[in-house]
Amino acid sequence: MTDDLPASLSYRLDGPVAVVTLDDGKANATGPAEIAGLAALLARAEREATALVVAGNARVFSAGFDLAVMTESVTSMRSLVTAGGRMWMGLYGSPLPTVSACTGHALAGGAVTLLSTDERIGPSDAPAKVGLSEVAIGMPLPEFVVALARERLSPRHLTRAVLGTVFTPAEAVEVGYLDRLVPQADVVESAVARAHELAALAPVAVGRTKTTLRRPTIDGVLGRIDDDMATIVPPNPGG
Repeated sequence: MTDDLPASLSYRLDGPVAVVTLDDGKANATGPAEIAGLAALLARAEREATALVVAGNARVFSAGFDLAVMTESVTSMRSLVTAGGRMWMGLYGSPLPTVSACTGHALAGGAVTLLSTDERIGPSDAPAKVGLSEVAIGMPLPEFVVALARERLSPRHLTRAVLGTVFTPAEAVEVGYLDRLVPQADVVESAVARAHELAALAPVAVGRTKTTLRRPTIDGVLGRIDDDMATIVPPNPGG
């Protein structure tokens, strides 16, 4: 059911393409309600559509997890990140072709969403920042993030990326977070157009091929996620 979605999430169908938009009017921080809502909308899209777009608001794709939850307690942090890891593994393993419309900053969890989708379109004319910024605020990366980074990012830039370097959109193409850039005003439209092209592919062929490609990583991550998260410490911006 998706009737109890947070106001920051919306869903629409554009023919065979499901479009999920994150827009809290600010930085699109994700808390427990957003993670649960994204998981529910992914399941809905897999029932109703043959391709998926995940889009941000007019300024920001996503700045990552809600820091109020992340710093409330170790328990709340671990619960949120574990739920996020399961959601992102579901997105990474989705049988649908998936496209991110990276409308602006994509930091921490926002960057993980980019790593979890098949194709990523970003802004050519916006001062956006893209990267895994967790280490910079004192939080080690969970295994699921490192696994996604290892599979999706350029080996030449991998160490810098996982240790917290933040990139411009042009740099993010070279590093592997993004695939191509268009004017910011055209990002969502371009992502939906690309999703329509991907929706024309045979769904069974897409789903089986993605499973063959990614299932070993997903199974390995999910098999260890609880043990891994039991050792992860909260962010500590002060060092």
